[in-house]
Amino acid sequence: MTTSEAVEDVTDRAVEGGYVQPVVDVAAMTTLLDGRYAEVRQLVRDNLAEHRQVLLDAESMTSADFRERVRDVVVEIAATGQTGMGFPEAYGGGGDIGASVAAFETLAFGDLSVLVKVGVQFGLFGGAILQLGTEPHHDAYLADLVSGRLMGCFAMTESGHGSNVQALGTTATYDPETDEFVVTTPDDASRKDYIGNAAAHGEVAVVFAQLEIDGASEGVHAFVVPIRSNGAVLPGVRIEDCGPKMGLNGVDNGRLWFDGVRIPRTNLLNQFADVTGAGVYESAIENPNKRFFTMLGTLVQGRVCVGGAGINAAKVALTVATRYAGVRRQFEATDPDREQLLLDYGMHQRRLFPLIARTYALHFAQEYVAGALHDVFMGPGPTEDGTDETARRKLESRAAGLKALGTWHATRAIQECREACGGAGYLSENRFAALKADTDVFTTFEGDNHVLLQLVAKGLLTDYASEFEDMDQFGMVRFVAGLAVETVIERTSAHKLFTRIKDALPGGDQWDQEAGLLDPNYQRAMLRFREEHMLGGVARRLKRGIDSGVNPGEVFSQVQDHVIAAARAHVERMVLDSFVLKTRELPDGDQKVALNLLCDLHALTTIEADRAWFMEHGRLTVARSKSISREVNGLCRKIRPLAIDLVDAFGVPESMLRSEEILR
Repeated sequence: MTTSEAVEDVTDRAVEGGYVQPVVDVAAMTTLLDGRYAEVRQLVRDNLAEHRQVLLDAESMTSADFRERVRDVVVEIAATGQTGMGFPEAYGGGGDIGASVAAFETLAFGDLSVLVKVGVQFGLFGGAILQLGTEPHHDAYLADLVSGRLMGCFAMTESGHGSNVQALGTTATYDPETDEFVVTTPDDASRKDYIGNAAAHGEVAVVFAQLEIDGASEGVHAFVVPIRSNGAVLPGVRIEDCGPKMGLNGVDNGRLWFDGVRIPRTNLLNQFADVTGAGVYESAIENPNKRFFTMLGTLVQGRVCVGGAGINAAKVALTVATRYAGVRRQFEATDPDREQLLLDYGMHQRRLFPLIARTYALHFAQEYVAGALHDVFMGPGPTEDGTDETARRKLESRAAGLKALGTWHATRAIQECREACGGAGYLSENRFAALKADTDVFTTFEGDNHVLLQLVAKGLLTDYASEFEDMDQFGMVRFVAGLAVETVIERTSAHKLFTRIKDALPGGDQWDQEAGLLDPNYQRAMLRFREEHMLGGVARRLKRGIDSGVNPGEVFSQVQDHVIAAARAHVERMVLDSFVLKTRELPDGDQKVALNLLCDLHALTTIEADRAWFMEHGRLTVARSKSISREVNGLCRKIRPLAIDLVDAFGVPESMLRSEEILR
């Protein structure tokens, strides 16, 4: 459906007050969004169309049949090379991590059980073997797992420990007499829980456990543990099905217990540490905390992928809801003889268009993070000056923050789109039921979003100091308390950039009152001011608490809401920066005009949503706040003729929309 077909009363080139309405070239916009991996994304779209039946049959199949169908689809698409793009070519992969992220994100246009099964098999299980193992492990497992011949699990999460991975209860004790590790689950709190591929299909698990030698723990390490052979559960292993879930019932999540399961010493994934036959522990990273965080840092691709998948799931919902609003009529609002299109109502525009704008913004931020992931892991490796390590730390922080905002956005956008489609949105055939149920856990996958934002704040407060990997949250509190608060603020790039932009804007101290609302420098400076102020406030509160003799843990708990707010402000500023920089590099023309409209809408609705904070801190007057709301409404009216083309440019395959009834 094109703009001209859906919008009957709006001309293609309306001119009002010198403004010329742009026209979106849908194909060209899709090419821009697809970026350097357009061919990869198209391969995934083609595969989705070929396997569209899994979407149509999902509601009618039993859970067992659904799981088998999903497994079959995963193995079939593996044969196309789609799922192995991030693995070395020597093992049947494509040798391109950026391509693997692009493929995974695009897969979110289809059935999300397939997406998550792919994530478990190739991202988590395969990624652990690739990043934590060494050549013997690669030779033993990669070719079979890339092809789908060997199905595996990523067994990290435990029922009683959740996000606190360092406190896992499962143990792997070295027995020098047999040259084996003995893997044991000491209690039910230490059982592995919610493990994808465990209940039905997994044959091997990468198990994260406390490595113990001579009664001493060397911390959490990863081990390859067989759990099935020819479909039969192996001795010493107990598996329980997690049962029906809120969504993703095509994925066989299960629980795992280990009762003295023996594995060869060589089954330790020894990229960062090893144990000799004599029982001597060896690692090039002496500090155990740094070793632990370095190990987890290699698995950052999962967070990048889940964030991108959430953003793409939101694109599906927005495509359906916007198209529906372009054909559904309700009430004779402007013409007594004809009902008005939903998309012509100002409130409907307010509901959908800022979400479209935010989706574009998050897409470009995700593009940047995925590019950074590719550069870090496909680059030359560690450097003497430590720049590679710094890049990794920044990548981990960006990935954590964007994963949080991207998955929260998916939850919000899908719900709003469901409501915007009324009763039609409640029908399973229109995909909202599955989208809501299947993406809800994305805010938990790869780390609870609030915990991830704490990681972002930790990086901001310490400025990725050399001590970064060595600190838990209490150590961070002590570290910040030992600095002058002004030092914490000065070390942040936000402060430096804010100062430069403030100086460049008119009005001196009145910059925020006199700058144009559509000036991107003004928009960025507002978000930078909020970030800097919040970060400085956190530092002051942490230091004040420590100076008063309060326990560091209690201090952190008292300011935790401020920590999360500062981190979120930082990520929102980063997202806006990515959008502004993307539009600046485009050649002049209608595409750039359209994207600038979206960028302005995203920036101003972000400020508007937090107007109370800006008013409280003297950066927004009542009059200017009202002006922002008027400007947002005006931007929505300008975007109205473009809206359907803008969502069509997301490139969701027609066969994935399923919404013939709702869209005809």
